[in-house]
Amino acid sequence: MMARIDKAVVSGVFSLDGADFDVDNNVWLVGDDDEVLVIDAPHDAAPIIDAVGGRRVGAIVLTHGHNDHITAAVDLRSATGAPIWLHPADRMLWDTVHGEAAPDRELTEGTRFEIAGTTLIALHTPGHSPGSTCLHAPDLATVFTGDTLFCGGPGATGRSYSDEPTILRSIRSRLLTLHGDTVVRTGHGEDTTIAAELGNVR
Repeated sequence: MMARIDKAVVSGVFSLDGADFDVDNNVWLVGDDDEVLVIDAPHDAAPIIDAVGGRRVGAIVLTHGHNDHITAAVDLRSATGAPIWLHPADRMLWDTVHGEAAPDRELTEGTRFEIAGTTLIALHTPGHSPGSTCLHAPDLATVFTGDTLFCGGPGATGRSYSDEPTILRSIRSRLLTLHGDTVVRTGHGEDTTIAAELGNVR
């Protein structure tokens, strides 16, 4: 049996550079009835724990270090015992939220996760933040893009630690090279496909 993909939407506040924004974040869960991998841990652990539904959590993988993707990570780790994975280039963002705690593992290019018979491969895609990382699940014809690529184009690059030329290079070299039918499951909003986004990246 192949792993399935579940989604929970958790609402809260994104804060950066002295500004606050109300946001709805997608939390992706990849697994089966027994085990699951959680992608991103925004705002509040309770709805994520509800979505896990008693399954063993193999890992908590953070696509990047912005507060609206990591706020619940430590509480989720406490509740599940799962290790937190974060790219080390985003540690400065992590430390502004969780100064007293640390991630457990370094998420780097090529890191592989095996869950419920499915492999997910980390693709380092800097630009939205230095450590932004996507997870490609070839067996599921899916890529989890965090805030790197959305339905409609690239993620935002107007704030600290972000860079537009860098995110465009990342998307062109790491994401648009995937099969056009690959489903893009984003950190906010609706799904899209690689083919649909080819015309939305300058």
